[in-house]
Amino acid sequence: MSEVNRGSGREKVGGGGVPGPGGWTRLVTARPRLSLLLALVLTALAVVAGSGVADRLGSGGWEDPAAQSTYATRALEREFPGSQPNLLLLVDAGHRSVDDPAVAAEAKRLIMRLASERGVTGVGSYWQSGLPALRAQDGHEALIAARITGEEKTASDTLDLIAPHYRGAHGPVEVKVGGPVAVRSEMQRTIREDLTRAELIALPITLVLLVMVFGSAVAALLPLGVGIVAILGTNAVLRGLTEFTDVSVFALNLTTALGLGLAIDYALFIVRRFREELSTGADPLGAVAVTLRTAGRTVLFSALTVAVSLAAMLVFPQYFLRSFAYAGIAVVLLAAGAALVLLPAALVLLGHRVNALDLRRLLRRGTPGEDGQGAAWGRMAALVMRRAPLFAVATSVGLVILGLPFLGVKFGTADDRQLPSGAESHVVQQHIRDGFPGSPGGGLEVLAEGRATQPQYAAYKARISALAEVRQVDGPLVKGEKAYFTVQPKGEAVDVGAQRLVGELRATAAPFDTSVTGTAAVLVDSKHAIADRLPWAVGFIAAVTLLLVFLLTGSVLIPVQAVVLNALSLTAMFGAVVWVFQDGHLSGLLGFTSPGSIETTLPVLMFCVAFGLSMDYGVFLLSRIKEEYDHRGDHREAVRFGLQRTGGLITAAAVILAVVMVAIGTSRVTNTKMLGLGIALAVLMDAMVVRSLLVPAVMRLTGRATWWAPAPLRRFHQRFGLREEEPAVTVERKEADRDRDKAGARG
Repeated sequence: MSEVNRGSGREKVGGGGVPGPGGWTRLVTARPRLSLLLALVLTALAVVAGSGVADRLGSGGWEDPAAQSTYATRALEREFPGSQPNLLLLVDAGHRSVDDPAVAAEAKRLIMRLASERGVTGVGSYWQSGLPALRAQDGHEALIAARITGEEKTASDTLDLIAPHYRGAHGPVEVKVGGPVAVRSEMQRTIREDLTRAELIALPITLVLLVMVFGSAVAALLPLGVGIVAILGTNAVLRGLTEFTDVSVFALNLTTALGLGLAIDYALFIVRRFREELSTGADPLGAVAVTLRTAGRTVLFSALTVAVSLAAMLVFPQYFLRSFAYAGIAVVLLAAGAALVLLPAALVLLGHRVNALDLRRLLRRGTPGEDGQGAAWGRMAALVMRRAPLFAVATSVGLVILGLPFLGVKFGTADDRQLPSGAESHVVQQHIRDGFPGSPGGGLEVLAEGRATQPQYAAYKARISALAEVRQVDGPLVKGEKAYFTVQPKGEAVDVGAQRLVGELRATAAPFDTSVTGTAAVLVDSKHAIADRLPWAVGFIAAVTLLLVFLLTGSVLIPVQAVVLNALSLTAMFGAVVWVFQDGHLSGLLGFTSPGSIETTLPVLMFCVAFGLSMDYGVFLLSRIKEEYDHRGDHREAVRFGLQRTGGLITAAAVILAVVMVAIGTSRVTNTKMLGLGIALAVLMDAMVVRSLLVPAVMRLTGRATWWAPAPLRRFHQRFGLREEEPAVTVERKEADRDRDKAGARG
């Protein structure tokens, strides 16, 4: 049990019988000025430690490091660097033919210059090889291919140095720079720019919404302060992690979104409860004590459930997913820590001044927490429970229908189409897709290892050439006891036929060891890695969530309801992802190019993040319902009161978090846009449909059985569960509040 729960001391402070501070309260409020000064110093250090973090992050990470395709890719990079070109120069001859002598002469000068660049190897081109795949079908464009050596960061730095010397007009030709290394570099730069813009959009709008929620400008600034501390601290953590492991640049988006969103959620809950206690006559220290025993306990449990959902991504081998776990766990714990340590210190110092600069004073009378607070939510809860079967069935069916498009999901890889249509590397690859025969750069490579003769190589080449999905086989290129073949599929680089061809190539007998790589092979291996580990991730989330919610409520049924209803709340998000981003509906309005598939890791990421946020709101609601049920033992009244006191708060928090996610969703990178807009939809559906309608309806249908647990589990909960034991004066005060709430609801 945490100190938040145990700190329910009975000693008096001040007057009026307000409960005295418990252990945790004394710890965090003993020297509030010193606490805040230390926080300021640590935040300043985090700014220094986290500076330049974006420049150290990678833009890949979708492949399984232990997969056959990864092994083959690394072996080919080492032994045959020309087999894995990551730099493409699209040479456009305008109205001339690429075979025109002047065009060919200029192209050869570019080739010689590129081959002499430091860090560039394996330069090849149409003008050297004459391969039809490197020449556009209209004869006006052709390709120069090369490999920039080194890790992601090194290759990106090399590209930045050499690209300006090749991009643009060169005599009779115009050159554009593309290829995987250019896509990664442009994606990284775009994400950094978009993140800055998203922060500039989200922060002022969030501040306005917080002022509307609290009325007080002082109270509104507190959640933003907690969020900034969480974001800056997480940047420092990520910077430190880059010294030991790869971290994806996409994780910065989650840092900003969750840093602001969860910090605002937690601070909203704590500040609202603190003001509520002040309004009943408690002094600031007593109000902080009750707040930490109630709202503080809820924040602690909420942070644990969100962290558990994000930690599940650590079971996957792709560093893209693991990066979100690193960033998510860090930002959740820092947001909760700031809310439970720094915020109480600030509230003790502010006291009643937390209500200062009340910008709504002219529009209302009274003070926060006055009679009838949330009466509309109470009336809605009563209505839902009176028509519980109707609301339960209607909302469940509606959510299932919204999720049906996900049954048609097609998984693919992230490519240049993640970038805006005008991005140079996207333009290059689109020209290749539209105008070049086959799929240049999208073929499969077969690495052969072991002693073999030319007849054996020829026989193997004949066998794979006969496969139904094969357009053309080139090679082998032999180096000692290693060789490689290039296989061009008949269809697109990652379509169903290409993926089937990967399996056929791996199953083809050979007198030497073979391993297959290429875009389709990476996709096949990534899908296999996710499918292999997904049951473990889901099982981990479900098991730990069930345990945490049981410890919070002491019920067997409520944890099951929480997991099932949370999962149901995500259906709209998954359906919208396929309908919008895979099928391309609204692509013009939202400004993206649909690749016709969903990147394999995105649904996993969105599930973990959205499930965690759903549990965040679920814990807020369930803890208040449990608090009321423990005090009164009236199930229906507990549900009504819980929704009355938290419905507006949850909705406000969801709207603010949705604003942050929509700001992230303005990104020009499709995956980031999908993540932001998808999570925003999931959050709103959870708060406005599941928490407001489905949860009270289901809890009404299950009745008092909702709180049942077998005797052994009851004893376990009594020993290890989190319970709140408030002083009698606090209980009496709350009973008077409930009587006024009932009167307001009837009114």
